[in-house]
Amino acid sequence: MERVIDGMLTDFEAGRMSRRQLIKSLALVAAFPAATAAAPAMPEGAAPARPAAPWKTVSLDHISYAVSDYKKSAAFYSDLMGWDVRSDNGTSQATLDIGNVGSIIIRNRRQPPADAPAAPSGRPPLTGVINHISYGVEPWDTAAVEAELERRSLNPRPDMVGEDFKSFHVLDPDGWDLQISNQPAPGGK
Repeated sequence: MERVIDGMLTDFEAGRMSRRQLIKSLALVAAFPAATAAAPAMPEGAAPARPAAPWKTVSLDHISYAVSDYKKSAAFYSDLMGWDVRSDNGTSQATLDIGNVGSIIIRNRRQPPADAPAAPSGRPPLTGVINHISYGVEPWDTAAVEAELERRSLNPRPDMVGEDFKSFHVLDPDGWDLQISNQPAPGGK
């Protein structure tokens, strides 16, 4: 599944996929993990580089967008995709539910770089980026998850919001911010 998501992000960054297509594709991957998780079998006698983590991904918790106008983006996704606005702080951030797949957090933070290339003809300039993607894992034990991430030298950064939401941010091999949380599969919340 990681290769599938990497391919989608590469296509998005290269302009071969729109933001809408990326979100729709990520939602499908999260909704149907068994269909996308088929990986080639390892050669006989080959061992994985390290033992698998002691948890399984059970949900796409949220995708975090950094945009130039969060209200405009939230209205776009709510109108076009039918996503429900769960919360809006009125000044800088809204959270929308993507059906029962997960959620998207849209924040004002993105400013186009001064040296950004011009957008292809007929397309708006790229002013929004995916800040991070959060996946829920089970079983969750805060200390054990942190210890496993540290064992892998991933320098986990805690992000504990309130009493119920527990998570850690790490960087993947390409520098993407990956958030691992205690959020269960949709319907299990």
